[in-house]
Amino acid sequence: MKAAFYDFDGTLASSNVVTRYLYFARRCPSPLESFYRTAVAVGGVPFWLLIDAWSRAAFNRQFFGLYAGLSESWLRVEAAGLFEQETRGKIYAGSRELLERDRQAGYTLILVTGGLDFAVERASTELGFDHLLANKMVFSDGVATGHLHEPLLAEQGKTDAMRHFCYEHGVDPSSLKAYSDSYSDLAMLEMAAQPTAVNPDRKLSRIAAERGWPTVVTKGK
Repeated sequence: MKAAFYDFDGTLASSNVVTRYLYFARRCPSPLESFYRTAVAVGGVPFWLLIDAWSRAAFNRQFFGLYAGLSESWLRVEAAGLFEQETRGKIYAGSRELLERDRQAGYTLILVTGGLDFAVERASTELGFDHLLANKMVFSDGVATGHLHEPLLAEQGKTDAMRHFCYEHGVDPSSLKAYSDSYSDLAMLEMAAQPTAVNPDRKLSRIAAERGWPTVVTKGK
């Protein structure tokens, strides 16, 4: 099997874990709860940026704690509209073309993201991915705890998930492709025989240039 692993946020779409949470927060049945959840998320932006710059894994653990107390059944129902109302319009114009090239070349497409599975599942299906590797929320008695199932998909955790997938599915290591926009996914790109920087941030752009990795722009096409 030939496999191509794609990051989602910033690579294929401008959507991210914050905008997706805000979608849920603003739709809470209780106006007071909606206001509180939205205010906490927006008011915490300086903190979220600071912790994300330090560690993407730490950011995920902290930020997904905001989901605590939300009903699992309600989240899954609302997730059906999330793609149409929040995510679809944020998919970059060149994303489908990039995916189609690998699909036509016989690659199995895997979306590997630090986002929550129920929040990105529809996007994964719509874009034609064969597999989805995403973070999973821990629910207790049908209510989100704010904790994630281990292993956490971020930084080295993404690479571990990719390696496990390759082992289970007999992926040819020499065929392995990986795509990401972020320096935080450096380990993911380094694992691949064919890494590609997509809409790279400053750090990743510099490393891609130093190592001769191809760079692709999917937004604004």
